[in-house]
Amino acid sequence: MVGELCVDLIIETGDEIRFGQHEHIVPRTTLTMGSSSAITACGAAALGIDTRLISVRGDDTFGRFLDEELRRRAVDTARVRVDDALPTGASTHLTRPSGDRAILTSMGSIGTVRAADVTDADLATAVHLHVGSYFLQHALHGDAPALFRAARAAGLTTSLDGNFDPTEQWDSGILSLLPHVDVFFGNEEELTGITKAEGIDAAVEQLLAIMPRDAVVVAKLGADGAYAGRLSDKRVERVRAAVPPLDGALVDTVGAGDTLAAGFLAARLRHGDLDEAIAFAVACGTASTRGSGGVGAQPDHETATALAARTAVTR
Repeated sequence: MVGELCVDLIIETGDEIRFGQHEHIVPRTTLTMGSSSAITACGAAALGIDTRLISVRGDDTFGRFLDEELRRRAVDTARVRVDDALPTGASTHLTRPSGDRAILTSMGSIGTVRAADVTDADLATAVHLHVGSYFLQHALHGDAPALFRAARAAGLTTSLDGNFDPTEQWDSGILSLLPHVDVFFGNEEELTGITKAEGIDAAVEQLLAIMPRDAVVVAKLGADGAYAGRLSDKRVERVRAAVPPLDGALVDTVGAGDTLAAGFLAARLRHGDLDEAIAFAVACGTASTRGSGGVGAQPDHETATALAARTAVTR
């Protein structure tokens, strides 16, 4: 995994926030692991996948907290660079009971990981390269295509999660990177923003047309689950998975899409077919909504497998 590191401060709120020095009493505030890349790394490690994170953090309280949490969750942090000139990134999530949220992010070390941080030795000892939060990886953008080409030349499969673009330009060279990406993750806003297409299905078709043969686009559909699209006989085949029934109330949706991505990649790395992978992915993402923050309820392999067996898959 290559990408950003930041802490998440999760604040559960009501439906309205008032300014003017109005004090709100909230149900809960949680300090936890943040960042799409790190949450995906933790999700993969929880599922039994050997996972190394290549990233950057500050030499501060938040950075040390993240290092301890990653290690505790069996993520290899040997290749996390410490930059004592920068504070560790931080995101404050204001969450509503509906699952909606606003995210306030101070960048700090976010976006400072470079392609040069990924060595030939890293590629030689890996089987897959994943980059999360592409639009935040400012120092990576220029060299990302070369990094992905090198990974594929070394025999690795590759994946990319764009996540939200704070500039809402939906560019940063992503279209020149996608020809080297085997699996691309995105929700409707992200996929249509990148392609300028009218609707998620049209966006998936456009993306698959420029991606490698046998590539997959995983469209995250929130409460409607997800679907995996790939080209078959020059037509897009879509395999859909619905959100499975699960005990317990929804706590928040922070990191659910990142845990979904971890589930999909874990299933594919274990040579699961597309039906198995999308069911497993949605099971993982759904399970994660039953705990606070992105890593609070990430399932292990046994839990995810049992839940995937209850996940309806259609074509």
